Amino acid sequence: MKTVSLMRMGFFGGLLLANIGAFAQENWEVPLTASGVPDLQGVWTSATITTLERDSALGEKLVVSIEEARRLEQTAPLNLLTIADNAPSDPNRSAPTDGNADAGYNAFWIDPGTRVAQVNGEYRTSFIVQPSSGQIPYTAAAGQAFAAYGRNSGYDGPEQRPLGERCLVGFGSSGGPPMLPVLYNNHYQIVQNEDYVMILVEMNHDVRIIRLNSEHNNAVFKPWLGDSIGRWEGDTLIVETINFHPQQSFRFAIKHRLYMPPTAIVTERFSRTGENEMLYEFTVEDDEAYTQAWTAQIPMRTAEGALYEYACHEGNYALPGILAGARRVERDSR
Repeated sequence: MKTVSLMRMGFFGGLLLANIGAFAQENWEVPLTASGVPDLQGVWTSATITTLERDSALGEKLVVSIEEARRLEQTAPLNLLTIADNAPSDPNRSAPTDGNADAGYNAFWIDPGTRVAQVNGEYRTSFIVQPSSGQIPYTAAAGQAFAAYGRNSGYDGPEQRPLGERCLVGFGSSGGPPMLPVLYNNHYQIVQNEDYVMILVEMNHDVRIIRLNSEHNNAVFKPWLGDSIGRWEGDTLIVETINFHPQQSFRFAIKHRLYMPPTAIVTERFSRTGENEMLYEFTVEDDEAYTQAWTAQIPMRTAEGALYEYACHEGNYALPGILAGARRVERDSR
């Protein structure tokens, strides 16, 4: 009888907590700053196993059930890597060989998220919601740009290495816009006043300064993260960014490969959707690169703890090693 009573208490207690949570969400109001606009300030994270583009095997299936979401989480490669790396090691194992000298990070160093992204209660298979394919609608010209980038990449000098490798900006468009989650360092700190919104990006400590109710700067200025201006429409912050630096066109990460030319226009929308939730939505337009504008939605949630400084092999000490390694490979291949 005691066991049954405890089970009933647990069941009804769970219902009570669920109802309390639902009631709290229904009665939640968007917090405002002293100037009367929505308060976006705090530290947020966008870490998730959901990717920018959808697995082509899923077709136009944007939303999955909770059971399907859990299966995706259980089979996610990075989640499996974490499980394998955290397994007890053999104390009698032999020393590692040269064969795994390029193994890179283990699970200790990465923090890509472990859950499927959830937007409006829906479990999403991609950030992209339009077009319905969940794919970036690249043009033939964009394909040619990818090919040219591949031909021009190499190890002849530091200029041929990716910007993230050179510690100039974060990897994979983490600083954006659009701001995309990557392998680690997916936190953002927002500070705002009546005239500006500042976003401090954890990856490579990039900083975005969004001028409110302003005009775009002269097109001759092309900052690494573009020229951003913002305005409030109701409870949503609308940010338009243009004039991207030409070297920021290719933004690659393990989870995505994004091409966005300097002429692209990115329109972002930041909306508080709950006490610990914010919806980050963006649309990217460029007639030369895409057959149509495309839109994505990324849920962000409050993060625990402070944002710490990101150290990108201070002084670029690793870059001479990267280039020296390439010279060694060239000598050995002769």
